[in-house]
Amino acid sequence: MRKMIVGSMVVGALMLVAGQAQAADTMIDGLKKACNKELTTFCKGVPPGEGRILACLYAFEDKVSDKCAYAVYDAADQLEKAVAALKFATTQCKDDLLKYCGDVEAGQGRGLACLKKNDKSVSQSCKDALKATGLKK
Repeated sequence: MRKMIVGSMVVGALMLVAGQAQAADTMIDGLKKACNKELTTFCKGVPPGEGRILACLYAFEDKVSDKCAYAVYDAADQLEKAVAALKFATTQCKDDLLKYCGDVEAGQGRGLACLKKNDKSVSQSCKDALKATGLKK
């Protein structure tokens, strides 16, 4: 269970790509709150970024509280779901992305914004996938 800790590091990045920055912030805040004791006790001097904080928690996994371990596990679960949703939407929208958004720089939700801008021309399967994954309301 605790080995999934490393995977949760990219949750914020994936959710930002998926256009869900607020959800990523909420999840990260929840992790910080649940793991506050561990972060201030074991990982106080560890600079954030590149997985260092999670590596620190992993190094002290035998001392990490159940509350913190669950929060990290939950974040990893959310990551897995976000990756699956993103993969599904990307697969369903691949042709539309190439056709309407081929010249759009990838990242920061620009592809999704382009698909929304070209909504009238985008295929129904792409629209359905974006709706099903929560990327489009």
